[in-house]
Amino acid sequence: MADLNIPNLNTKSDKYIFKKKLNLRRKSKRRLFTESFILFIFSVLLVYINYLIPNKNFLLRNLPLTINKSFLLIIDLFSYLYEIFLVIFIFASSFTAVFLIIGSFNRLFRVCTRKSKKISYK
Repeated sequence: MADLNIPNLNTKSDKYIFKKKLNLRRKSKRRLFTESFILFIFSVLLVYINYLIPNKNFLLRNLPLTINKSFLLIIDLFSYLYEIFLVIFIFASSFTAVFLIIGSFNRLFRVCTRKSKKISYK
C-alpha cells in the first residue's frame, strides 16, 4: 500500500512554468515619452562629452601604435611577474627549510635528552 503512487493534480506542466512571470501589459504613452526623453538626454550628454575630448583625430590615428605598445608592456609585465614570483618562492622555500631544520634538530635534541623513565605519582 505504501508503494502506491497517486498523481498530484495540482501540479502544472513544465512548459507553463514561467508563463505568469512575463509582463504582458503595454506601457502607457506617458511612460514611453518619459523613457524616450531620458534616452535623448543621455545621448546628448554623451555627444557633449565626446565633443569636449581634445585631439580626437590624433588619438584615433595613433590607436594601432598604442595597442601594439600596450601588448608589449603586458608581455614584459608577465615576464617580470614570473621572475618576481620565482624570487618569492625562493625566499619562502628557504625560510620553510630553515624552520624544518630547526624543528628536526629540536626534536632530535629532545629525544636524546629524554630521561629513561618518567614515573608520575598520583
